[in-house]
Amino acid sequence: MSQLPLNEIFESIQGEGSFTGAPSIFVRLQGCPVGCAWCDTKHSWYLDEAHQTSFDEVIAKGGDGESWCYTDIEEMVAHLLTYQARHIVISGGEPCLYDLKDFCAALEVNGFSIQIETSGTFEVKVSDTTHVTVSPKVAMKGGYEILDSALVRANEIKHPVAMSRHIEELDALLARLTAEQVASKKVYLQPISQQARATQLAIDTCIERNWWLSIQTHKYLAIQ
Repeated sequence: MSQLPLNEIFESIQGEGSFTGAPSIFVRLQGCPVGCAWCDTKHSWYLDEAHQTSFDEVIAKGGDGESWCYTDIEEMVAHLLTYQARHIVISGGEPCLYDLKDFCAALEVNGFSIQIETSGTFEVKVSDTTHVTVSPKVAMKGGYEILDSALVRANEIKHPVAMSRHIEELDALLARLTAEQVASKKVYLQPISQQARATQLAIDTCIERNWWLSIQTHKYLAIQ
């Protein structure tokens, strides 16, 4: 895809999952029809022409906001090379709305490692070496189902939890995979909104199931 809708680019520390603590450049793409009620980036849902702007203005905005732009791979890679980090996290929005194979190829040629964070509701079109984090969004407002192909492709499954039924949802998803496929992935539980009860549920379940805990370190540190 020659043009991608971009909401923001920023450099920080990855706060979640397998790469927690890694200096990373976050590339947030615009557009998401999934409709998660607790989403903290709802400003990235809509391709509203009223908020479309230039690449320079998107880069300069320095934080959350509805402004977005279309940009090409060459422009993005040239900008990404100005940062120190060499780990790219592609997020959204829902980044798997788009075919990202060419973008991934351009990043890898320039020495970047890549991680993508997706809801699992769209086909994952990335390079073979991209680390795929599927954070399953079950029964959301948009009505999209979690794809088996996304679960199979996932290197890690990072499931948001607030109550016991969310554990049951994850069990149902993992039951769609073979034992070998499940064993090949790290499974994380991530408490929604850092709620104390959700956090304790996640801790107890991780100990019981030998899963991993993801605690959104960046939110505790109050960094982007």
